[in-house]
Amino acid sequence: MNKKRIVCAAAAFLALTALSACSLTGPKIMTSSLFAMDTIMELQVAGDEELLTGAETMIRDLEKELSVTDEGSQIFALNRDGEADVSSEVADIMKGALDVCDRTDGALDISIYPVLKAWGFTTGSYKVPQEAEIEALLQNVDYRRVEIAGSRATIAQDMKVDLGSVVKGYTSTAVADYFRENGVKSALINLGGNVQCIGKKPDGQKWKVAIKSPFEDSQTGIFAVIDAEDVAIITSGGYERYFEENGEIYWHILDPKTGYPARNGLMSVTIIGKDGLMCDGLSTALFVMGLDEAVEFWKQAGDFDAVFITESGEVYVTEGIESSFNLYNEYYDAPVHVLKK
Repeated sequence: MNKKRIVCAAAAFLALTALSACSLTGPKIMTSSLFAMDTIMELQVAGDEELLTGAETMIRDLEKELSVTDEGSQIFALNRDGEADVSSEVADIMKGALDVCDRTDGALDISIYPVLKAWGFTTGSYKVPQEAEIEALLQNVDYRRVEIAGSRATIAQDMKVDLGSVVKGYTSTAVADYFRENGVKSALINLGGNVQCIGKKPDGQKWKVAIKSPFEDSQTGIFAVIDAEDVAIITSGGYERYFEENGEIYWHILDPKTGYPARNGLMSVTIIGKDGLMCDGLSTALFVMGLDEAVEFWKQAGDFDAVFITESGEVYVTEGIESSFNLYNEYYDAPVHVLKK
């Protein structure tokens, strides 16, 4: 019998919300929730309530510009016609995404979209594609054939791009910048587990941001907590969206070189840094790389920290966040290894 089980998670929304709530002292936190970019989002800001409305408008506008399915979006036009005029903001997002693709030697590739679609991860019609179909689609997966010249974006014939691997990270930083420009000193932006902190909580304590447990048998859903201030914290893992068929689990993070789910012993990768777009893209790319290659990549970099959780439940934490990283109660005895350069 062909048995299929499907899971689509909205990341650590509830856990993050519970852990990041402010105390009753200090300025009042205004909160709003919305569903956008296929996930639940929550904004918390110590400031004018109108800022929440402005931020929600920013998010909706970006979603319309970048959607691969909205016929009015700039990305839809690019995929349909092979070329399109794009706004300066969309051009900047594409350039930022391509920088991460190049930096990771294609471990992130924004042209993987047709392969994701073949697996059903973009439509919800999940299936295991035939090997011949994957091989044919991979012929058109190559971020190096995406070009941005001024306001003109061009892709090679039969290519399609999707910025979903970086858009929530970019958006979280854009919203944070908007808040700061309007005088906000304390805020938490949680776009479906893509978190950006501004300052500390109004009571002067650091924000506590949860890393979701990637394991199905978790009782609390929380693996660890990071004390955070003025950073983006973004996690990618196979648990976020997957389906099970005939006892085999297939998740949505694909290796652009093979077209199959990346399987290398990792369950989740969390990236901590200043730039949300970079953190978002690297969380996917380093998951694809696997632990050893990802650690070497980190050692050569100087602009992010990371947390790697393996299938065996071991944790690898980079030295820059060692003092702010704490296992949650359920996983108090998980082996923790501190990575040093």
